[in-house]
Amino acid sequence: MFRASYTATSKFKYITQTIAKITDEAPFYATQDALEVRVLSPDKTTLTIVKIPSIAFEEYEVDEEKHFVIGAGELNKIVKRGTRNDILVFELDEEKNQLKIIFRNKKTGIERSFVLETKPRTVEKIPEPQIDLGVTARFVADDYKHIIRDLKIIGEEAVFHYKDGKLYIYSHAEQKEYRGEFSEGNPLTYLSATIDEARARYSVGLLEATLKPIQAAKFVTLSFDRDKPMKIEFEITEGGYVVYWIVPRIEA
Repeated sequence: MFRASYTATSKFKYITQTIAKITDEAPFYATQDALEVRVLSPDKTTLTIVKIPSIAFEEYEVDEEKHFVIGAGELNKIVKRGTRNDILVFELDEEKNQLKIIFRNKKTGIERSFVLETKPRTVEKIPEPQIDLGVTARFVADDYKHIIRDLKIIGEEAVFHYKDGKLYIYSHAEQKEYRGEFSEGNPLTYLSATIDEARARYSVGLLEATLKPIQAAKFVTLSFDRDKPMKIEFEITEGGYVVYWIVPRIEA
């Protein structure tokens, strides 16, 4: 049995939009702690995790860990029909292989319901990397967006370099170059490191793909280390978050 209700229906739209942009079929995992979607890109360069803690729901019931797969586009279309006056309710019917989606008006109690067939898929939950990363920086979401878009017009690769208490980001191609210098308070809201220096390269295309949930976030936190995957975390509405893990380009 799985049942959950979410009061901020209009804000939940950001979550379903994000899921629909990263996958056609969304594998959901409902545990005692959270409702999650985890998707590994076909080329295995990016792991995306959307997670909503159970405490973010008004009501959250799951008797044991459940997993189900539904069409992400169809889910997005249905959730768009909700309004700020609705409570959003999910009910999983395992016998019928269905996910019932209910909008209950907070004032009148009137309900509208939709049913989505779950896909006949058994999807193994992808483990999140357990990696210590030496540098962590926190950006205002708009600042992060502008940096990635600046990088996009230069080249295919971006270098992230931490040294002497500052974060440097740069990219270069024939006859053009981008360089950015960032420190805590200018404009980073947070910068911390457990190492003296770290330098790593990442695909600008993979970084650009992380901009998909930007409208739902106020802050973006990224962590990296030499020749290790980068972790990029978006804090989204009502205690949820989206995490991207992207592989590095190993320096020769």
